[in-house]
Amino acid sequence: MSRVCELTGKGPMTGNNVSHANNKTRRRFLPNLNDVTLISDRLGQSYSLRISAAALRSVDHRGGLDAFLAKAKDAELSPRALKIKRDLAKADAAAPALASA
Repeated sequence: MSRVCELTGKGPMTGNNVSHANNKTRRRFLPNLNDVTLISDRLGQSYSLRISAAALRSVDHRGGLDAFLAKAKDAELSPRALKIKRDLAKADAAAPALASA
């Protein structure tokens, strides 16, 4: 399983463990990833994603999964999140056509 957030693209970083004697050894800083189920209001469907705790706070702050994906850059999103974003765009394009008919 990849250690990359599906919404923000946040992944492992590298750095040093520094001892009291100032010895340096390489280490990895892993993102705090959680398996969550988020609900899309416009699609009426739930999606299981592996996202970081920071991304979960951002989703709540922006007002839900739909609003987060509307502002998110495509380069940061995983293929699964991009598919959800495309499905939202299709639903938005179809909604005015149904209202005018």
